[in-house]
Amino acid sequence: MLDNNLAELYQVDTRKLNQQVKRNSKRFPKDFMFQLTAIEFSNLKSQIVTSSWGGKRKLPIVFTEQGVAMLSGMLNSDRAIAVNIQIMRIFTRIRQTLTDNTELRLAIEEIRHKTENNTKNIEVVFQYLDELIDKKENAATRELIGYKS
Repeated sequence: MLDNNLAELYQVDTRKLNQQVKRNSKRFPKDFMFQLTAIEFSNLKSQIVTSSWGGKRKLPIVFTEQGVAMLSGMLNSDRAIAVNIQIMRIFTRIRQTLTDNTELRLAIEEIRHKTENNTKNIEVVFQYLDELIDKKENAATRELIGYKS
């Protein structure tokens, strides 16, 4: 999540939120938060249709799920605690949705694999049937053995 989005949720200034993070930098390793590059930020701006003038002077900071959780320990207001609980629930739901989709994708892939095998087997059966029909049609007439009437 972007720093300004979190600040809005926590109802604090983005500057104050970032100051708290800088003061507690040991709590935020690189896998908890990172700063966007200029290219990433320009891509983001074009996606959310923000104006090119004014606005941020510094590149935004992005927090991972662990970084958001770490913020809850630093911002101790009732609002921050309530917001963090909701954010953690959302992250949990997202993770569950991804897991469910992965399981569904695996099941579909298994069915597709079985279908491909069945298709190959059916093709082999039809090939044998065609060969048998050809043999029957091209079979030479045989001389009958036994009593002749």
